[in-house]
Amino acid sequence: MSYINTFIRVAADCPVETGIIPVTSKPQLPAHIIQYELLAEEPYRYTHEELLYEVHVRHKQIPEEERISRRAEIWAELFSRKHPCLRASMLPKRYGWGVHFDAEGRIAIYAMESPEYDRYTSGENSGLTLLNAMRSKRS
Repeated sequence: MSYINTFIRVAADCPVETGIIPVTSKPQLPAHIIQYELLAEEPYRYTHEELLYEVHVRHKQIPEEERISRRAEIWAELFSRKHPCLRASMLPKRYGWGVHFDAEGRIAIYAMESPEYDRYTSGENSGLTLLNAMRSKRS
């Protein structure tokens, strides 16, 4: 699911007080770390579908040549099934990152202690839909 003019707030049961850069000791990066790297390096570059595709090909370590030659096929296969939205991502659920979708559906992340996070969540932006990230545990 892709959003426009939407901000996903950090989950109510997020265990951190500030945005934390996710790390791992595993050789293969998990999806949420790839999401973080892509969105931190290039805010507002990716739509949700583009982000899912890029995370998929990097996570599966598909070589660049194959990404180019088989892009349409990989894309069609990837989107032949449903994917969770970023409300379910570990970034807003566990690591303290809010997710902003602009008017074109392009994505950026903001640490929960940042002025941008405060500005988006204050309710001052008319036309901006505010959503909560999914909780990790049932209440």
